[in-house]
Amino acid sequence: MAMAQVEQRVTELRSLLQQASYAYYSLAQSIMEDAVYDRLYRELQELETQHPELITPDSPTQRVGDTPATGFESVTHNIPLYSLENAFDQGELQAWDQRWRRHMEIDLPNLVRYVCELKIDGSALALTYENGVLVRGATRGDGVAGEDITQNVRTIRSIPLRLNLEHPPERLEIRGEAFLPLTVFERINQERAAQGEALFANPRNAAAGTLRQLDSRIVAQRQLDFFAYTVYGATESMQSQWESLEFLQAIGFHVNPNRTRCASLDEITAYFDQWDTARMELPYLTDGMVVKLDDVALQQQLGFTQKFPRWAIALKYPAEEAPTVVEAIRVNVGRTGAVTPLAEFRPVQLAGTTVSRATLHNRDRVAELDIRVGDTVIVRKAGEIIPEVVRVLPELRPEDTIPFAMPTHCPECGEPLVQPADEAVTRCINASCPAIIKGSLVHWASRGAMDINGLGEKWVEQFVDRDLVRTVADLYDLTVDQLRTLDRMGQKSAQNLVEAIAQSKQQPWWRILYGLGIRHVGSVNAQLLTQHFPDKESLMNASFDQIEAIHGIGPEIAQAVHQWMHLEANQHLLAQLQTAGLTLNAPHSSTPPFPHSPIPPFPHQPLTNQTFVLTGTLPTLSRSEAAAKIQAAGGKVTGSVSSKTDYVIVGENAGSKFTKAQFLGVPCLSEAELLDLLMSTNPPA
Repeated sequence: MAMAQVEQRVTELRSLLQQASYAYYSLAQSIMEDAVYDRLYRELQELETQHPELITPDSPTQRVGDTPATGFESVTHNIPLYSLENAFDQGELQAWDQRWRRHMEIDLPNLVRYVCELKIDGSALALTYENGVLVRGATRGDGVAGEDITQNVRTIRSIPLRLNLEHPPERLEIRGEAFLPLTVFERINQERAAQGEALFANPRNAAAGTLRQLDSRIVAQRQLDFFAYTVYGATESMQSQWESLEFLQAIGFHVNPNRTRCASLDEITAYFDQWDTARMELPYLTDGMVVKLDDVALQQQLGFTQKFPRWAIALKYPAEEAPTVVEAIRVNVGRTGAVTPLAEFRPVQLAGTTVSRATLHNRDRVAELDIRVGDTVIVRKAGEIIPEVVRVLPELRPEDTIPFAMPTHCPECGEPLVQPADEAVTRCINASCPAIIKGSLVHWASRGAMDINGLGEKWVEQFVDRDLVRTVADLYDLTVDQLRTLDRMGQKSAQNLVEAIAQSKQQPWWRILYGLGIRHVGSVNAQLLTQHFPDKESLMNASFDQIEAIHGIGPEIAQAVHQWMHLEANQHLLAQLQTAGLTLNAPHSSTPPFPHSPIPPFPHQPLTNQTFVLTGTLPTLSRSEAAAKIQAAGGKVTGSVSSKTDYVIVGENAGSKFTKAQFLGVPCLSEAELLDLLMSTNPPA
């Protein structure tokens, strides 16, 4: 075959395959038998193998995935990916409608059209096309900058590599949502279970994790889907959002068919109520409905706030609740001696994750609920993050249930429990309680504290149960011979652990202070304290007033630190640590708990004078990274919640800080909402 004929055949094959893919993935129509598609695909693949100079980025063969990448580059979005303001009820929807009308400062005709689109629960992507060819796919990131994942985006079959446009513009930007269909999600988890791998919690997490895979061949196997919903740089003749969606579908994108135009808020509410029920039958997850003004000219006049488009809002479904049956109520003793009741119940699905237990917080909450083993209860995720028991259904209570009573003695050591007059929490105050010792050792070895590699709960359990260790100072006396007596501990493992413990002697003073587990002293407060009291002697000799005078250290923290430092047993512990070779003083340039971020300060400082507290495990950011972003935007991160705290950023397994924030009425945000807030660092011109 002559070269000209090869080139012509390659062009024909690409055109046929692209037409078939567009019909199948965007129009849900099959215009070609699978066997025919496979034969044509193999023919194209063979021709490109024989003539690699003919391979182009938009060829259908380029979807299968390439060799693993070593990392992702950060890219700045040409147009920021703004987040959406949320409305949780009809009143908030009406308030939004009134706001944008007031902003116009002109009389508008009563008939204003809105477009309602389902809000897909996935990961936002920004796609860039030049002359009709996909040149970049990026994650949302913080809205200003994301990661270049073009290699992975090419594997998503509902994203065209070349647009179906005869005369494409020089540049087009497409925004949309990548997601995993539920059947695909179930298949992936079945495969992971069979291979002994950890299961994905929900399709959203699975989609986000898949997009950040360094090996695009794995991404191709995961079969992500994509719905497009916004286009920038298209023809100016489009006058409405509805036309934009039709344009996106015409040029090759998969656009969600479940959308409508409404002429009133009542119509919007009726459509929303319809999908609040019907969404359960969809093959993908949706977490709300996006309402946009249809008129593009009106959108342009309204523009954006520092965070949101004024012309759109996300109407969120009510918090998902589920009934289940309480199988047990247990109490957990933490490292500070706090005794927390936990309800264990039959597993239920909530907000895309399986939930089987929830904290009952304290004695007062247990009494308020009158919760018993055997009760049917309603559970939900507070803020879609923390599982909680909302209420008991006493009408379904079995006759033989027994009221639950908090124990009077510690279930771990048998000592009497106490409830301080100013606290709702019941505590064990026995410093020799095995649960407190174990919790203290695990905290000491944790990554945020002394970062002792390899020292986890399973070894701590044996250390304490065999009476090898009673305090953190005892760790530094352990020998290889002692460790070899532990179950499943070999010579090499014992040697490595002893070396890791010895290496921790080099950790700075603030990490030691944090690792000691003084109540209310997190890593941020430990850094503040060591900046003002650079060694153990100065902190021991500090008065309550001197400690409280530190900006960011309130009376509760000051009292806890002052009391701890004046206990003879604790002074003896510090002396033991110093004798073991730890450095209980701060060098002139100690490492901060949240290392300075490579993120440069934002030119706008909208978070100035705003105070944040971080608690729990965030989905994609470490707490250090989240703190760095807040600080770069002018905000301040502290370690404790007070009435002066502006926001608490809440992740999975959040603890008492989340509870205290709720009690004080401090706004609690998820990681996504924090990133939305940071969007205000780049307001439109």
